[in-house]
Amino acid sequence: MLIDGHGRVVNYLRVSVTQRCNFRCRYCMPSTPFNWTPKENLLSFEELFLFIKVCIDEGVNKIRITGGEPLLRKDLPKFISMIHEYKPDIDLAITTNGYMLKSYAKALKNAGLKRINMSLDTLKNDKARFMAQKSVLNEVLTGFEEALEVGLKVKLNTVALKGFNDDEILNLLEFAKFRGCQIRFIEYMENQHAKDELKGLKSDEILNIIAQKYNFTKAEKLPSAPASLYKLDDGYTFGIIDPHKHDFCKSCNRIRLSAEGFLIPCLYFEDAMSIKKAVQSGDILGASEILRQVLKNKPEKNKWEADATNVTSARAFYQTGG
Repeated sequence: MLIDGHGRVVNYLRVSVTQRCNFRCRYCMPSTPFNWTPKENLLSFEELFLFIKVCIDEGVNKIRITGGEPLLRKDLPKFISMIHEYKPDIDLAITTNGYMLKSYAKALKNAGLKRINMSLDTLKNDKARFMAQKSVLNEVLTGFEEALEVGLKVKLNTVALKGFNDDEILNLLEFAKFRGCQIRFIEYMENQHAKDELKGLKSDEILNIIAQKYNFTKAEKLPSAPASLYKLDDGYTFGIIDPHKHDFCKSCNRIRLSAEGFLIPCLYFEDAMSIKKAVQSGDILGASEILRQVLKNKPEKNKWEADATNVTSARAFYQTGG
């Protein structure tokens, strides 16, 4: 069992397989050049898997593959299959922008993938083009439908922004509800790589919009889950991920591994240690010792508290997958 320095059990590993992304979303990496880290700087799938096995053997039972955009990494279904074959009952998911899902959904399902978390910030073409800085919505929606068609479970993630999609909160909720998918509205996490003009909706503002049409009650939050859950009168459940609340970090069970081998204990802070040399030399014991040191140093909480002002993270989310 993996336990951090504050007594929290860590059973969830997020693995970024690439920093590259085919979008330039304004809240993530709007000005990052379209280049990429040289392949030789990245851990191979075999090296990533070596460390993943250590984590699984120590109690990790949930893994999410992230990016950048993970589908840009060649042979991703092969990597999914490696993990699935090692532990078939593991909760195995990816986070994607959905743009390439039409081509990959079936292969991912066949490889053992169980779930997809997909970004969907708007249902309007012009807004999607504005946010991603390219025309994307038709491909994203086609990929979404393909994922459902092949039998993958899909959760939708929406970053809620003032003046951008605050007038679509209800439409997005109903889009997800009609298709039997949970939607989670995410409070914008201020970071140095985003456009300065962005202003996020807080959880109370999102709930007030939904309350204009629907009655709902707060549902029981799953242990260690990042989202607060709410249930409509008809039973449909939606979520809000609210990192600005003081209790957001209280039950954090996550640790992140970057494509270059950095083990990252917290999404907010840049502190990290590298396992690259250890796994490339086959030093499993050394990698395990680094893992335990990172867990020991894992911060108790981030600095996006509700009463904080002008608090901005230096974290580049495209390196960690959010």
